Amino acid sequence: MSENTTAPLAGVRVLELGNYIAAPTAGRLLADFGAEVIKVERPGTGDELRNWRLAKGTTSMLYRTLNRNKKSVVLDLRSDAGRAAVLELVRTSDILLENFRPGTLEKWGLGPEVLNEANPELVITRISAFGQTGPLSERPGFAAVAEAYSGFRNLVGDPDRAPVRVGVSIGDSIAGLYAAFGSVMSLFQRETRRGAGQPSTALGERIIDVALNEAMFSMMESLVPDYEAYGQKRERTGGRMEGIAPSNAYVCADGASIVVAGNGDSIFQRYMETIGRPDLGADPGLGSNAGRWARREELDAAIGEWTSRHDAATALEQLDAAGVPAGPIYTAADIVADEQYAARNMVQKFDVSTGEELLQDVGFPGIVPVIGATSLPVRHLGPDLGEHNDEVLGGLLGLDADARAAAAGATEVRSA
Repeated sequence: MSENTTAPLAGVRVLELGNYIAAPTAGRLLADFGAEVIKVERPGTGDELRNWRLAKGTTSMLYRTLNRNKKSVVLDLRSDAGRAAVLELVRTSDILLENFRPGTLEKWGLGPEVLNEANPELVITRISAFGQTGPLSERPGFAAVAEAYSGFRNLVGDPDRAPVRVGVSIGDSIAGLYAAFGSVMSLFQRETRRGAGQPSTALGERIIDVALNEAMFSMMESLVPDYEAYGQKRERTGGRMEGIAPSNAYVCADGASIVVAGNGDSIFQRYMETIGRPDLGADPGLGSNAGRWARREELDAAIGEWTSRHDAATALEQLDAAGVPAGPIYTAADIVADEQYAARNMVQKFDVSTGEELLQDVGFPGIVPVIGATSLPVRHLGPDLGEHNDEVLGGLLGLDADARAAAAGATEVRSA
């Protein structure tokens, strides 16, 4: 990392024991801002994400994306040597991330009490389907199930069809965000107590317990309060948002769709002028959001009739001139070509190996949030399996070749 690069978490060491998306997302966020993240992977196959959406070779672009800026170490957590190596790494780490089924670490002899003995200041961040306590805590579950439990899935899709899922692992990703936030929050508390000369934070306060269903439930705004207070039951509304109108996607003459959010009271009047329906803008029954929601079908029909007579570029130009929030619905190709993303360094180019061939100049998402004018540079993509075994197990822990092999399950790995 260059001297001019902002790295607020430089000097923080994170031990990531997670697979799939949730814990690795948390680790990615911490690594993006300078933390040294040591990702522990199982012998042979590594993180299963290496094979998800695998178009070519042995390592997916999904893995390269979610595990950027990290180091990969192969350790067999079912072996004495592997567990001993983990505990040695714990001694010099600030945060441990894991997203195994509750009880798994304990079964391996790596529960919180054991970790605390090795490092009484370690932040232990645990992600699971339903949390570490409660009647559902021992149940396994991926984000799809947690999204259903949270109430989120019930609101996605059209009202006359079964609920659908969004096109990304939203439950895992949001849980990862909370895990990263909780980890940094606990580190901040630790440093605050140190500065005040207070005793170290108790173990119970250093265990960050993130449940996938709760992470998604926290995104549900006033779903429960509206039900408890008024008996309101939210329903699926397709491209609309419950109680907000007009805000939807509309098909244009060239077949492209645009999104228009014209639901503000003053915006609505300008919006209706733009589409040639000043009568709707002047209608007192449509002066408030509640009235517009009640007549949403009428409004969407009027807007759709207007967009059907204009190509997307023309429609967006007219809406922009009137100060009506609107935009195109981007594909990956649109994002790569977009000037705004480019100006903030949000698509960064790398030569990337599939494990079988080297692909030139592949775009990857930049780092969010921006500190300064543009995204921080991604230092490197997700590593090859065991790429940093020699550096970490040999250089950091001082293990010789035989000890490294034993800790890694005697599996041949690539070393940097």
